[in-house]
Amino acid sequence: MARKIFNNAASALEGLLADGMFICAGGFGLCGIPERLIDAVRDSGVSNLTIASNNAGIDNEGLGKLLRTRQIKKMISSYVGENKEFERQYLAGELEVEFCPQGTLAERCRAGGAGIPGFYTKTGVGTTVAEGKETKTFEGQEYILERGIFGDLAIIKGWKADESGNLIFRKTARNFNQPMATAARICVAEVEEIVPTGSLDPDHIHLPGIYVKRLIVGVPYDKKIEQKTVRAREVA
Repeated sequence: MARKIFNNAASALEGLLADGMFICAGGFGLCGIPERLIDAVRDSGVSNLTIASNNAGIDNEGLGKLLRTRQIKKMISSYVGENKEFERQYLAGELEVEFCPQGTLAERCRAGGAGIPGFYTKTGVGTTVAEGKETKTFEGQEYILERGIFGDLAIIKGWKADESGNLIFRKTARNFNQPMATAARICVAEVEEIVPTGSLDPDHIHLPGIYVKRLIVGVPYDKKIEQKTVRAREVA
């Protein structure tokens, strides 16, 4: 078995990046984002990227870094909020955005990973989401056809992995990372710790190593808070 562990993000992505490619990126806001891999994509200079991700981080963080450098041509996302540059580029016609309801986006990734080319859903019927899409009636109810997502490369963030790439996510940081990992030809993961193969409880593994082709340790992390709300101090 080929060794999966690489020294850093740049070496893990070597030979995988190209202009115009389709990347599936895990994360939700700043939670569970593959920070080191995103930095390596930015530093590589690749352009005209199509990226499927719940959103695009925030300004200057996460995928927001790739928006600042104008490396993204199209986003397939469910949410634009929290990122002013994302919003600005979209409204100015500088960025193509395919809006997708959050549950539909998750199912499109799951379907793509399962080899399912498309599925019908009621979500979005009668809205702009349905424009240009095939419709079908089942038992008197209208449904729209959504296509499965399958990209060239998936970049994801996990908590702990073994040397074979079996991976565990931590709490809500699992979010879109798990379906994105299966929805691309090659998946590269960054984690906080790598342990020897066989030391993880099989019942605790969230993503089998067969999906992970390359692996890095990304620590240390400066875990940022997307929005901080504090209560005024009470004076006795």
